[in-house]
Formats: sequence, C-alpha cells, structure tokens
Amino acid sequence: MTDFQTFAHLASIDLGEPAPKPTSLEGNQVEAAKTLWSSPDGKLEVGVWECTPGRFTASRDTNSETCHIVSGRVSLHGPDGRSQEVSAGEMLVLPKGWRGEWTIHEKTRKLYIIHEEA
Repeated sequence: MTDFQTFAHLASIDLGEPAPKPTSLEGNQVEAAKTLWSSPDGKLEVGVWECTPGRFTASRDTNSETCHIVSGRVSLHGPDGRSQEVSAGEMLVLPKGWRGEWTIHEKTRKLYIIHEEA
C-alpha cells in the first residue's frame, strides 16, 4: 500500500548540529540539513537545509534541484554573469548541469527536492 507522509512546520524542524560548508568561499559558513523523504529507487530526495551568511559554489552535474525558500534571502549567480535575488516564500529551480554561486545574505532555510537524472 502506498500512503502519504506529512511533516512539521518547516521553520521549526530540528536539523541537528551545523557543520562547516565545504564549498564556502567567504563567510566561514556552517550548514545543517535533514532528509525528510527519499524515494525507494533513490532518485528523489526531499529535505530541509539551512546555511549562515557568506558565499559558496554549487553544481548540479548529475541532478536537478527545486528549492522553496522558507526564511532568509539569497542571490544566485550563474556562469553567464546573471544574478537573481530570491527570498522567503519564493521558489527556484536549478536544472541539471547548472553551476554557479550562492550568496547568503542572512541565515537561510530552504525546502529542497533533488531529482537524480537517469
């Protein structure tokens, strides 16, 4: 039988102890995340992530990511020089193959959905 799952309010989910962000470029960032659900085939993951202010690199070489910003404000910087600010209540999509940087302006929490491509 297939059933649905529900989760507590995203702003209050305990993500555990934050750790240094490995791809941080400035700001001595720390991050924490908690996976809420994974598909049985491992191709879809839903979770919550939080990071402190600063700047880091990111790449979506093997997957795409959809994010809903729960709290905070970020700027995304693409390889073509385009920059876009995204804040609480907004959603963004990083397609497979995207590479760029995130600037976290204030502590930010997001709901993420990662889809591993075949």
